Amino acid sequence: MKEISMHILDIVMNSIKAKAKLVELYIDDSIKRNLLKIVIKDDGTGMAEDMSRQVTDPFYTTRTTRKVGLGLPMLKESCERCNGYLKIESELGKGTIVSCCFERNNIDRMPLGNMGDTIMTIINSLENCEFLYNHITDAGNFEISTAYVKEMLETGDIRDSETLLWVRDYVNENLKSISNF
Repeated sequence: MKEISMHILDIVMNSIKAKAKLVELYIDDSIKRNLLKIVIKDDGTGMAEDMSRQVTDPFYTTRTTRKVGLGLPMLKESCERCNGYLKIESELGKGTIVSCCFERNNIDRMPLGNMGDTIMTIINSLENCEFLYNHITDAGNFEISTAYVKEMLETGDIRDSETLLWVRDYVNENLKSISNF
């Protein structure tokens, strides 16, 4: 994967498959502290201790369509190459927290990517699940949640194309306003 946002999308899709009712995404992007930290938390089915240790092994997967699992092992390797880390905390029946950190100015750090497109895709994939996104930079904070959008639009389903395009643009505009550049 060439952008961190694709890793985020992969992890959130795993949360949705794990029957999460709430998925939370936190991004802390600081030039001053030279870090890019991402935390994805869900209240899904969680994993047993042995599985949470194995998921970063590229030769471990629960999928039947291929013999290797690529998402988390590739993310772990990318984090470590950038003087960072990947940490997974999970408990059966309680959920999972995936945290990763990158040295922000590391030449090997891939770009974050288009978060508007990523958030739009995540929301389009949600069924019976709420989503919260909080992005912090040195210049400010932006937060959006599916509950907020549903309340604002007075609807229970926000997956129509017009709303999804609005969400994409709203995310991108607000991220630009708190950009570190």
